[in-house]
Amino acid sequence: MTPERRPECDAGEMDRPVAFVTGAARGIGAATVARLAADGWAVTAVDSCTDDPVIAYPLATLAELEAVAAAGGDSVVGAVADVRDRGTLDEAVASTVDRWGRLDAVVAAAGVVAGGHPLWDTDEPTWKAVIETDLTGVYRTICAAVPAILESSESGPARGRVVVVASAAGSLGLHHMAAYAAAKHGVIGLVRSLSADLAGTGVTANAVSPGSTRTPILDASAAVYGLDDPQHLVVHQEPLGRLIEPAEVAATIAWLCSPDASAITGAVLAVDGGMTATN
Repeated sequence: MTPERRPECDAGEMDRPVAFVTGAARGIGAATVARLAADGWAVTAVDSCTDDPVIAYPLATLAELEAVAAAGGDSVVGAVADVRDRGTLDEAVASTVDRWGRLDAVVAAAGVVAGGHPLWDTDEPTWKAVIETDLTGVYRTICAAVPAILESSESGPARGRVVVVASAAGSLGLHHMAAYAAAKHGVIGLVRSLSADLAGTGVTANAVSPGSTRTPILDASAAVYGLDDPQHLVVHQEPLGRLIEPAEVAATIAWLCSPDASAITGAVLAVDGGMTATN
């Protein structure tokens, strides 16, 4: 499943900003696709649609990705690509530019979670599965997308944006989830350094750090702690007093992609219900 290639784009499509979103088949990624499409963006929604034998829960399916694309109508196209495979990302970015004529933003939302053991008992396959997706996958996504964003910013409005979904775990230590916390700490450093590398280009780079958000990853996190209901994790974000909805995180991502956020780069925006303010 790759974006259809068009020999040329009409003027209306060329004027419409274009985004590339990974982890787009469900959760925060899917909500971001829906919000950007509603805001007038054209979007390539990307997901691997493949389970990982090391990850203890089912990952997103092709049917879920197709549903996200269908809900966006003509504004959204789905593409199967794995953030652990640079080649598939390069192909999906090239197809995006061929279809819509440009690329203005990349949102790196793909992620997995695994844990349940102290760091010294975390086996290498588990460590690798988390780091390869949650940290190295962000690196690969940026390497695939940013050159196209820079090229587009030279030929049209300067609206280049990079937004990475980090986590409150990027600012905290988490019991029995060292691989996930390490990956998210790394993502924050990556984004801050990327913002410096992009100096003078007009392209911004920022991270959004959600707290306990109602997604399949939260269900998996609850299972790590032996909880049958992720609602119990609300205790970590007492100021808000409830779980965060994916659409709330997506709203912040969409704002960072908008012209209104043009002066913000190298920032980490907490959408965590006060978790990092009170823990």
